[in-house]
Amino acid sequence: MSKLQHNKPNQTNITVLTVTLCLTYNYNYLLYNLIWGSYLTRSDYGEWKLMAGDFYGDAEKDKGLQTSQDARFYAVSSRFEPFSNEGKPLVIQFTVKHEQKIDCGGGYVKIFPSDLDQADMHGESSYYIMFGPDICGYSTKKVHVIFNYKGKTHLIKKEIKCKDDELTHLYTLILNPDQTYEVKIDNEKVESGSLEDDWDFLPPKKIQDPEAKQPEDWDDRAKIDDADDTKPEDWDKPENIPDPDAKKPEDWDEDMDGEWEPPMIPNPEYKGEWKPKQIDNPNYKGPWVHPEIDNPEYSADLNIYKFDNIAVLGLDLWQVKSGTIFDNFLITDDVKEAEDMAKETWGVTKEPERKMKQEQDDLKRKEEEEKNKQQETEADEDEDLGEEEEEEEEEEEEGEEATKDLEEALSEMEDEKVQPSHTEL
Repeated sequence: MSKLQHNKPNQTNITVLTVTLCLTYNYNYLLYNLIWGSYLTRSDYGEWKLMAGDFYGDAEKDKGLQTSQDARFYAVSSRFEPFSNEGKPLVIQFTVKHEQKIDCGGGYVKIFPSDLDQADMHGESSYYIMFGPDICGYSTKKVHVIFNYKGKTHLIKKEIKCKDDELTHLYTLILNPDQTYEVKIDNEKVESGSLEDDWDFLPPKKIQDPEAKQPEDWDDRAKIDDADDTKPEDWDKPENIPDPDAKKPEDWDEDMDGEWEPPMIPNPEYKGEWKPKQIDNPNYKGPWVHPEIDNPEYSADLNIYKFDNIAVLGLDLWQVKSGTIFDNFLITDDVKEAEDMAKETWGVTKEPERKMKQEQDDLKRKEEEEKNKQQETEADEDEDLGEEEEEEEEEEEEGEEATKDLEEALSEMEDEKVQPSHTEL
């Protein structure tokens, strides 16, 4: 979907990319080739590349914006003609591929108002909507859906799990004028509901009546002690008793050791603390519920969903391990159009991409197996060689010992020859 534009802009530190961005106004499908400006306003901002990655469904169609440097902030944005989503759906859709086995980094997009200074876009820049996956370690693997309402950002109260594998996945957010929303991953609904229910945009409709108090005679005990129940006379028994089988040691010296006492053991007749049995409370009224009243601070707002002057689509994120590829960006007011585009792009390339990834994994696994086998063979050869060398050393030592023994025997024989006999003496 994306093409690199080779002309150099006049601005410094700006990488210009041309990306297919689809916008639908009043259900009329328009296609724009817009300029993406990557503004490297700080030394730790990473560079974007136009890549399809190590595996893909189509080498050209799957080219997208890829993060290329580890442990960097990234910022890139595209401006278009401002519009409002008043009275119609707003659909935000794009694909993300974390082929680098991401450990910690964002994979979301942001929608900005027209007053955004793209040259100074950063993490604190005010935005309308933030949507997409965010992964960091094992604890954070979720889809962000954050809206700006009256100058304050609000996070969704539900937990939406994102995909955390290495394949390309499609993320879709649908915002409806009836104040409902829907989140889809790979063209399948994973969450939906009401804006007012699933975000804390407004104060609660009802609050507890500050004037109400629980009546003093309100009995919320479901069970009570049976007043007619009495403790049996033989109930009280000591918890521990002297061991009847214990005997004083024969070497026990009372003058030295004191008076002998048998050790204590648990009493088998001990019944514990006596409590009267429980019966239903005839005066039970149930749990007291604090009455509620209308919240005087609540005021309905039928325009929570509405954003005026939508004008910039941007990627503003941090990544520890780079390699994420963003593509197939779409902003439209036609849900059906978004579904169709998803089928024409991600829907066409997902299976070839999966197949290519599987083939690469199989080849890598085979190479690893061959490498391990070769290492085992070399280890066996080294072991055999070591054993041969050890045997040779043992044989050499045995030969040296035999030679030494022979020399000693010959020396003894020579000594016997030169010694005089008794007859000669």
